[in-house]
Amino acid sequence: MDIRHLSLEDFDERIALSEFAFQFKLPQDRRETELRYFRPEEHLGAFDDQGKLLSALILLPFRVWVNGTSMKMGGIAGVATWPEARRHGCVSRLLHASLTEMREQGQTISMLHPFAFPFYRKYGWEMTVERKKYELEPRHFPAKRNGPGSVERIAPNTAAVAELYAKAASRYTGTLDRTEEWWTRKRWITPGLLALYRNEAGEPEGYLHYQVENRVMTVLEWVSVTEGARSGLWDFVGNHDSMIDRLLLTVPSNDPLPFLVSDPRFKQETHPYFMSRIVDAEAFVSEYRFAPGTDESLLLRLQDAHADWNDGMFRLSLGANGKAELKRTVEDSAASVTLDIQTLTALLLGGRRPTPLAEAGRLGGDSKLVGLLERRLPRYDTFLMDFF
Repeated sequence: MDIRHLSLEDFDERIALSEFAFQFKLPQDRRETELRYFRPEEHLGAFDDQGKLLSALILLPFRVWVNGTSMKMGGIAGVATWPEARRHGCVSRLLHASLTEMREQGQTISMLHPFAFPFYRKYGWEMTVERKKYELEPRHFPAKRNGPGSVERIAPNTAAVAELYAKAASRYTGTLDRTEEWWTRKRWITPGLLALYRNEAGEPEGYLHYQVENRVMTVLEWVSVTEGARSGLWDFVGNHDSMIDRLLLTVPSNDPLPFLVSDPRFKQETHPYFMSRIVDAEAFVSEYRFAPGTDESLLLRLQDAHADWNDGMFRLSLGANGKAELKRTVEDSAASVTLDIQTLTALLLGGRRPTPLAEAGRLGGDSKLVGLLERRLPRYDTFLMDFF
């Protein structure tokens, strides 16, 4: 089996594999668009001895917000295998190759949307992003406030909303730091209306990208960076009450709406959404913001069966300002914390806390060292508005 990047000559076979695996037919105009944006260096394939494509994945170069810092991230998508090649280790080989490539490209994190969580957990990815889905009737909407701001419907326009999106996205861990191409190809490709909220001074503070069809309003993206924007956009949504029976809305898992409305008995479902993986623990920690404190350190016995550069004993040194360094060490001591790469990912990217993970057996070590981690790990919320 040969693992290599695809070439332009492999485009037709790659599309055929995707159409078969994901059960769709790409229209001719979309095919031409995909060919225009086809970047062979972003596609890894497993080929047999005759050069036939067996399996493939896309390795997308992204940046993602992590606790207020924009970091390089490798997004894995489009993982597909012809049925006759399944269960022959094709995807396993591709994932291992992708980890090496991401590390070489400085992508210290990887994210993906799994077809099955257990499958990718075997390779070190862990669930980090959950989302909540609401289904409300107009009677559940918040009471109108009639604030001094205003809402204007405008044409889809990246320049009008990109700064608002970035301000909101940087408050979460796991949100994409979008490029202009991403806005054009992925956000605006979905038909919808764009409503922009401005405060009393005329400054934009929030927006809705939404659709109304068959008496259902579907919010594709809701961004509000102030309370005035949040309430103003709800007033705007409420103005549709005579023409809709339901509102569909996806929000972060910690969204406070049920607490803020008079009747919280509307449909609410929490869904596991995306998985993440720390690709290069040393490089990742050097960019990560820990909580401030005193200069202190501890030993981490880190386990990673699929990336040997993450496997072994490391010293985590935490500065008073929250900057940190993780370095491999020959030190060995029982006074250490033992965890695998999934647990480290859950702590630093998934919003999980050390004490419950220790109680669940996912993290081992002296209670004082667990307490040190509890003090120095920041509290943050996760969210992702996009799909890839």
